[in-house]
Amino acid sequence: MFKQLQINYRQALAETTSLLCVSTLLIFLVSMVVFIAFQGSQYFIPKLAYNVTIDFADGRQDVFYQSSALDSKSLKAQIDSRYLGQYLSSPQNKPEVEVRLADDVYQVMSESGRVYFGEFHALSSSDQMNLPLSELSSLLNTVALLQNNLQQVQNGKLKDLHQSIALLNSKQVADDTPARKAQMKEFERWQGHVTALEQQILQYRMQLKQANGDLISLALNDLDYLYQPNQLDTFDKLHFTFSKIGQFVSDKPKQASTAGGVFPAIFGTILMVILMAVVVAPFGIISAVYLHEYAPNNKVTGLIRIGISNMAAVPSVVYGVFGLGFFVYTLGGSLDQLFYPQSLPSPTFGTPGLLWASLTMGLLTLPVVIVSAEEGLKRVPQGLRAGSYALGATKFETIIRVVVPMASPGMLTGVILAIARAAGEVAPLILVGAVKFAPNLPVDSDFPFVHLERQFMHLGVFIYDGAFHNQTQNQSSSLMFATCMLLLIIVFSLNISAILFRHRLRHKYERA
Repeated sequence: MFKQLQINYRQALAETTSLLCVSTLLIFLVSMVVFIAFQGSQYFIPKLAYNVTIDFADGRQDVFYQSSALDSKSLKAQIDSRYLGQYLSSPQNKPEVEVRLADDVYQVMSESGRVYFGEFHALSSSDQMNLPLSELSSLLNTVALLQNNLQQVQNGKLKDLHQSIALLNSKQVADDTPARKAQMKEFERWQGHVTALEQQILQYRMQLKQANGDLISLALNDLDYLYQPNQLDTFDKLHFTFSKIGQFVSDKPKQASTAGGVFPAIFGTILMVILMAVVVAPFGIISAVYLHEYAPNNKVTGLIRIGISNMAAVPSVVYGVFGLGFFVYTLGGSLDQLFYPQSLPSPTFGTPGLLWASLTMGLLTLPVVIVSAEEGLKRVPQGLRAGSYALGATKFETIIRVVVPMASPGMLTGVILAIARAAGEVAPLILVGAVKFAPNLPVDSDFPFVHLERQFMHLGVFIYDGAFHNQTQNQSSSLMFATCMLLLIIVFSLNISAILFRHRLRHKYERA
């Protein structure tokens, strides 16, 4: 009786300990996600504008300050923490801070990503000054028409003239020939027209009055949007939030990745994992089928399995170094010498790019796919194989039509888990192709349309670089948290998709 009580006590203690560990881990994970989501949401929520006056010992400073604080006491605490270093050694010199809401202040976001605050002063055009704010819509339409004319000239007549002059240069036509003189005269005329249009566009401006009374002048062609943050009602705040989310997923980074969106990083991440999946799925599944169905059960096969398991434990940065040395320098350099000798010494494929990043990540995730696929093959009952042989099927037909479909849930799970890991990796990608900012997407309208040699942006690298270089800026840190939340959503979605696909396929073949 006492022995049975001891056994029951130990079982209860083990269950309680397991439950406590699982609960602690779950609480930690939920807290992490909630914290990241809260910090990231600050990027999309409009903040109030305050007029802050700080009286330092050596002078007075008036600034407009944007904050999510709803009262002056909370904002003063933020100001104190920001300027703490200036009076830490002498608390008696602590500056006096005066805070008041700036209800008339406009927040202006430029196309370049810079944010300006100020009270509206005046608008100006090419022939009028001191125009009211009600004329803004009309002036913006005029600027849009002028910019459209400018683009038509640049992409039309000037482009044709550039091509004509380049053709004359290739034929080594002398500068004093009538044909070249005529082309150059026409080029100068249209270039003068472009310069006049650019100067005319820059004359359309908006002036804002800053907190210290100074005026700043902004070109209307650089204006993205403006609004009064303290005048927004509930509907306006929701519209602002959803517009900011739309900009976040569709726009490019601006102002050194402290504003704008992350579309190039989303696009680069998706394209890279698709290319990686195309490479790793066939190799991983074929390797698993060979190891389980064809390879003899001897020491060599055992060593191969041990090697595959150990490959999964190799630090990811090691794969990055290998990819840089083998794929980029060795394989890419050989391709340049064979197919692009005219471009040397400037490398084409002998430099980090999308193709080498995909192959490196495919090599990194290959063990995951092989192990998952082989586990799926082990779950197929031997009776199904025997039944297929009894009906006259060959071994290859049995594997293709019976074994692989039954093992497909495990195989698909391995591929999706590999994609999820590749979406979150950083260290190897920095070495083999991912960059902070890529001016051109790997896909465009120029042949061959998909440029595998180009560098690309990646969500994980974007988060790392932004968090490392912009640790003290609230705007940029909230952008990094928002990007981190987006990456978590992608990874969670992929993992949930793996679970759902596995359950659906397993239910399908078990029922069949």
